[in-house]
Amino acid sequence: MFDNKTILITGGAGFVGSNLALYFQQHTNAKIVVFDKFRSEERFSNGNLKSFGHYENLIDFQGVVISGDITNQDDLDRLREYKFDYIFHQAAISDTTVLDQKIMIDTNVNAFADLLDMAVKMDATMVYASSAATYGGSDTFKIGYESPNNVYGFSKLMMDNLAKEYYDKIRVVGLRYFNVYGPREYHKDKTSSMVLQFGLQLLRGEAAKLFEGSDKILRDFIYIEDVIEANIKAAKAKSGVYNVGTGKARSFQDIVDILKDELHIQRDDIYIPNPYIGRYQFFTQADISDTQKYLEFAPKFTLEKGIKAYLPYIKKIHQKEVK
Repeated sequence: MFDNKTILITGGAGFVGSNLALYFQQHTNAKIVVFDKFRSEERFSNGNLKSFGHYENLIDFQGVVISGDITNQDDLDRLREYKFDYIFHQAAISDTTVLDQKIMIDTNVNAFADLLDMAVKMDATMVYASSAATYGGSDTFKIGYESPNNVYGFSKLMMDNLAKEYYDKIRVVGLRYFNVYGPREYHKDKTSSMVLQFGLQLLRGEAAKLFEGSDKILRDFIYIEDVIEANIKAAKAKSGVYNVGTGKARSFQDIVDILKDELHIQRDDIYIPNPYIGRYQFFTQADISDTQKYLEFAPKFTLEKGIKAYLPYIKKIHQKEVK
């Protein structure tokens, strides 16, 4: 379905975007255009980088690369020179600890409206990244039970609401990612998955540093390959918003235990106070019944299988850091 088509991937030098770009390059003969702000040294007030897009994620990419900001109309005009068949919108501020509400709404919500209008003019299918952060403090992870507890989660919920206004114009599919981990997330810096962070700590000879009560902090961790498959299936699904998770919650302690088992490491862990209480999800578990029904999606990777697949990449990152 993608052969001889033109595909836009916003945030295409980021974690999910770069994996998508390389998937299409390997499996189709589509024309692929990557649009990304790319990394600079600009930082938010919390000290984290403003952009995670990095050229290293695209070393093997052979398509078109355009540097641009989705909030800049001149940059978006460069995209309007194309006729896209599919838009995979991954560009966003994805740092849940960013407190600047204006830049969060400008980037995640208002720019999305511009891209949706562009998609309508091109009659393009829009698949975009939503987030499990929309559920916030809810204990039910099913569409309609949203309760965001930070501006990031709110911005993603507003994206989902906005998308509904376009259902009768084009195919628009939102994917609420739960905790994604896997290759090409290294440049997310402090916001990379705890699978990567714990793995690197252990390989450096350090003790894994967990929040107190980590055996009771349960999240739905999903491997990047499953997320890519969900995006592919979303491109032909009916308009709507769907959860992308495994449907099984696991603890941060589970991650460390699996890593230590795979690495044959026996070392005591360190437990530190959680500074994010009040705006931190202590439990997430995707209800994927609609995803299974309408996307015909079923995750292939358990946490054990995903970590095992990821470990060779984590080891490469560690070796690079040591040099």
